Amino acid sequence: MAAVPISFLLKPIQVNVGNILPSRGAPTNLLTSRKYKQIRASIQQIDLIEPLSVSPVDKKTGQHGLLDGHIRWTVLKELGYTEAPCLIATDDESFTYNNRVNRLSSIQEHVMLRRAVDRGVSAERLANALAINVAQIETRLKLLDGICAEAAELLKDRTASVEVFNSLRKMKPTRQIECAELMISANNVSSVYARAMLSATPPD
Repeated sequence: MAAVPISFLLKPIQVNVGNILPSRGAPTNLLTSRKYKQIRASIQQIDLIEPLSVSPVDKKTGQHGLLDGHIRWTVLKELGYTEAPCLIATDDESFTYNNRVNRLSSIQEHVMLRRAVDRGVSAERLANALAINVAQIETRLKLLDGICAEAAELLKDRTASVEVFNSLRKMKPTRQIECAELMISANNVSSVYARAMLSATPPD
């Protein structure tokens, strides 16, 4: 049986770093690993782009379980951060299973990048910190251009390629909404499916 996907509240909230409990121990060589150094350099340059993913707060202890982002959490502690932006899992039954944790969705990533740009971080700095080229950053920043708010809301928790949004962008808003609903119903947000629906869209 397929795992039930977790959904997260779209808007991150600030959580005290000391109130976040990791779900596994750190490897002994973590602080000297290349990945750790890359993430540390990224956070130092442009702050934290991808929020941590945590479970809902335990009302007895006031603590959150860390679902995803253990290296980022360790870096934040080392750098002296007192708070971290976190996405809160909304599925109470499945959030404890790490293999069910979703990565940052395409729209959530777009929101985080836009927020960084609004703070004055250039596309060049973002590209350097995330180890991708400037063109990819600019494409992700424009992800929702031409996408109606209703379709974006439907897809906010889904990981979809840029090509999916390129196909939707060629449709009228009502058709965008219809196709977004069909993709969710079919649990298929692939570019192939999006192109097929674009081809089946009646001409104006």
